[in-house]
This record gives sequence, structure tokens and C-alpha cells, in this order.
Amino acid sequence: MAEREPNSVTISVCSLDEHKQRLAAAFRGEEQGNYIEFPTVEVLWKVLTAKRWEILRAMTGQDEMSIREVARRVGRDVKAVHGDVQGMLSAGLLDKTANGNVIFPYDEVHVDFKLRAA
Repeated sequence: MAEREPNSVTISVCSLDEHKQRLAAAFRGEEQGNYIEFPTVEVLWKVLTAKRWEILRAMTGQDEMSIREVARRVGRDVKAVHGDVQGMLSAGLLDKTANGNVIFPYDEVHVDFKLRAA
């Protein structure tokens, strides 16, 4: 049996022009892959705090789970994890399932951004 390719996502920082170029290429039928994009590194770090990275790590490659299960896996209080999950849902990092659970539907994450001189 052939091994399936991992479902991968790239978390990146890109300008509006770069985003538009990727979108135009997708409309031309060019495969783009999965991206979650942020306008600046500062916004990326504001949304993806260290605690939220722990949540992503715990959810990567897993099935949907309840917030209580996410909290158990990261060893944190349910209320605090709930707040982080809500922020991640708002940012488009996580998806909510029909039965109210949450899912990060990727097997692996690649982070891509450049630091340029001011």
C-alpha cells in the first residue's frame, strides 16, 4: 500500500501583493498548497503565542477534539485553552466541526517568513 502524502500547511508572512499573486496563480489552475497568511511578523507573533503553538503542536496530525481534550493534552486550564482556541478560530488557524469540536486539519506545519532590514 502506498503511503499518502502528509497534508501540509505553510504559515507565512506576506504582503497583500504577494497574496494577490498567489490567488491569481490559483485561478490560473496552478497548485498553491495550503497557506495561512499574516500581514506582518508582529501580527503572526501576536496571534501565535507560545501557548497557542503548544495547542497547534498537540493538534497537528490528530482528529477533531473537544476543548477539554485539547486542555488535557497541553496540561492547561480548560478556560484558558478555550480563550486561546477562540482566538485561533477567529484567526483561521483552527476549524470548528459540526458537533462543536475543534480541528487543525494538517499533518505538518511549515513556517515561512523573511526578516528584512528596516
